[in-house]
Amino acid sequence: MSAFALELEDISKRFPGVVANDRVHLQVRAGSVHALVGENGAGKTTLMRIAYGMTRADHGVVRIQGVELGVGGTHRAIDLGLGMVHQHFMLVPTLSVCENVALGSEPRHGPWFDRDAARRNVVETAERFGLQLDPDTRVEDLSVGEQQRVEIVKVLVRGARVLILDEPTAVLTPQEVDELFAILRRLVDEGHTVLMISHRLQEVLAFAELITVMRDGRVVGDVVAAEADAEKLAAWIVGREVPTLQRRSRRAASRVEAEVELRCENLCTSGAREALHDLSFSVRRGEIVGIAGVEGNGQQALANVLLGLETPTSGRLLLRDEEVTTRSTAERRRRGMAYVPADRLREGLIEAMRIDENAILGRQHEPELNRGPWLRSSRITERALQLLRRFEVRPAVPELPAAALSGGNQQRLIVGRELERDPSFLLLAQPTRGVDVGGIQFLHECVVAARDAGRAILLISADLNEILILADRVLVIFEGRVVGEVTADAADPAQLGLWMTGSAEAAG
Repeated sequence: MSAFALELEDISKRFPGVVANDRVHLQVRAGSVHALVGENGAGKTTLMRIAYGMTRADHGVVRIQGVELGVGGTHRAIDLGLGMVHQHFMLVPTLSVCENVALGSEPRHGPWFDRDAARRNVVETAERFGLQLDPDTRVEDLSVGEQQRVEIVKVLVRGARVLILDEPTAVLTPQEVDELFAILRRLVDEGHTVLMISHRLQEVLAFAELITVMRDGRVVGDVVAAEADAEKLAAWIVGREVPTLQRRSRRAASRVEAEVELRCENLCTSGAREALHDLSFSVRRGEIVGIAGVEGNGQQALANVLLGLETPTSGRLLLRDEEVTTRSTAERRRRGMAYVPADRLREGLIEAMRIDENAILGRQHEPELNRGPWLRSSRITERALQLLRRFEVRPAVPELPAAALSGGNQQRLIVGRELERDPSFLLLAQPTRGVDVGGIQFLHECVVAARDAGRAILLISADLNEILILADRVLVIFEGRVVGEVTADAADPAQLGLWMTGSAEAAG
């Protein structure tokens, strides 16, 4: 048996115009927690897709528990004991827990699906590792943390001894993060191996034993977690010193005197899952209001109502004291609303279109960009180049498709496009999800600059630390209701976490 659970030897992979991996060597010791960190576009995801058999390397060898992967693809990787939990869960919401776990490797009783065996697999695995799952519950009725447990059970039922987790804490509350790490530590204690990709350096330092840093498609070094700190690690990741993320200065006096830009009054929506119930709050000019909560508690319904994608069953929405409850999305945007969506691929970009075309989405009808019925391509490219340079989007090549950008650079493009509209009200949903430490710092600076220029900003984020860093005031939403409000300077993360989970203790 090899001392290494996973070995990647001399891995190289090139895509048109991009060297994703350049002679990468990575060894993950069996029975350990190993972290892989790096900027967006550093090559981490490509490397893991190669390890999992989803992508073929141009050169190099992958070994799983000492056995060469070869060309067998994902099925071969699973057979060799490798499992991967993706950042975006691969679950079918309308199916039960046991059906999702069994999907693709269904136990059979003759020609029929053996539901009892599927249930038994879930119950036994969940009990063994303290995962607490009801096999008969539909996935759409689970919290995000519970859905993540389903993904972990799924790979364990398939016999995984080596687990790759991509941004495993991105959407979890502080309590759920603690629970996840306790589960993973139990797995490691029983001989499993965990390889974690994360941008959350404090969590990496607290949980991992060894950290591998990638930059520009190469491994630039390994560091023992116990001998590192967040500042040095961040500098190594980006190749320069990165200021520590801190709570931003507040402007409480001017905020109280500022005019209200957005007012929500007793908003209610229909819907079995993400309904709003008598939701009221306001956002003033020059203020960042943070909405904290576990995903699925009304955040998307709120965003839909603010944008005009969903009409509330009751209540009012006002922009600058003018009611816009039934106004169209286009009308709201003309009145100064801008939006950075939570899902950049589904709502923020058209990946097959050019970068410069994506840079003007929503503004393509402006006279400056048109000549009669035709778009002026030279003006579009010129404007896009200005945006790409200002917001440091790389590669700054307007004619490339948006799909050629890493996730972090796609996010910079979207944030830049919305800020270039010079909005009076900016709705930000998960603005730095999946973004590296340097990118987070840059985007936070952009948001604070927008606030200081008098913009009213509503920040919806599953990252409680991000809300505490940016927000002037924090509202906690649970099951479509505001259950707590506090100034960010007075906020206690533990108390916020209790509010976020609807704990009765939070009411005290």
